[in-house]
Amino acid sequence: MSMARHAEPAVSAPPAPGPRQTDGRTSRRPLAFRLLARPEVGVFLGAAAVYVFFLFAAPPVREASSMANILYQSSTIGIMALPVALLMIGGEFDLSAGVAVITSALTASMLSYQLTMNVWVGVVVALLVSLGIGAFNGWMLVRTGLPSFLVTLGTFLILQGVNLAVTRLVTGDVATDGISDMDGFSQAKSLFASTFDVGGVQVKITIVWWLVFAALATWVLLRTRYGNWIFAVGGNKESARAVGVPVTFTKISLFMLVGFGAWFVGMHQLFTFNTVQSGEGVGQELIYIAAAVIGGCLLTGGYGSAIGPVFGAFMFGMVQQGIVYAGWNPDWFKAFLGVMLLGAVLINLWVQRTATRR
Repeated sequence: MSMARHAEPAVSAPPAPGPRQTDGRTSRRPLAFRLLARPEVGVFLGAAAVYVFFLFAAPPVREASSMANILYQSSTIGIMALPVALLMIGGEFDLSAGVAVITSALTASMLSYQLTMNVWVGVVVALLVSLGIGAFNGWMLVRTGLPSFLVTLGTFLILQGVNLAVTRLVTGDVATDGISDMDGFSQAKSLFASTFDVGGVQVKITIVWWLVFAALATWVLLRTRYGNWIFAVGGNKESARAVGVPVTFTKISLFMLVGFGAWFVGMHQLFTFNTVQSGEGVGQELIYIAAAVIGGCLLTGGYGSAIGPVFGAFMFGMVQQGIVYAGWNPDWFKAFLGVMLLGAVLINLWVQRTATRR
């Protein structure tokens, strides 16, 4: 009798491990590239370089009081650069931001003085006017489809003419009357233009407001649905509209945020100097836009941060005050700004290409 033989099943050895297959979506990129992808990294390095340069070129910068002045100068630019940066991330920009600051200050000053009212009435009315200017810019943009350059250029010219003409008509001069002896002035000054002592150094309250607004803007951009809407409408508004983003609301509200910033800076100027020159503000809009661009925001929209413009504004304040402390001709300030702006644009372009290279 033959015995049946059962064949044992063949056991195949597992294949030798080969190189792991990855694609551009799943591969973990080097830390340096991931840092370069952040819009604020380039301007942070630039701000640090400018600071170190003036530490050696202008010894007074090393003093605490000088740094307080530099931060104050930066804060007056930075408070406006923040909403301008959000607007640029949303794909638009505002050429009327500089003169809108003066419009707000003139409204509060003349209304309070001419009608002999508490200055807080003028402050509130100025806020409504500033928000109204922003809403008008946004409404014109979405209703007509015109580029924000044309819409806000028209508003810039209108406000510039109105500031000069109305001030001369009401006061008979190009400057407003002093309001320091009016009711509510000291309380408003404590909010918008007060100083406090830190280790024997006088620090302006605008520095605190600047940092608070920067933290709030960062939280809005990174942690809220509204922040997602800003990036979406700046990237592609038609695609954003297709997925349910309220494009009209987002655009108009961003212009109104610029109006709020103009109101706040205008109130600071009014309660710091007690009077307002109606012809000021022209050219400041370019400073705000440049601070946002240096801070990593793209003119094409959809890219940027709120921290970047903080460092951009610091670079402006550092250069503006550093030139004075170094004893150089202040006429070079605008030349430095132009160099910084071109350098920032080139660095941002290089950072983007490097960060997206696979």
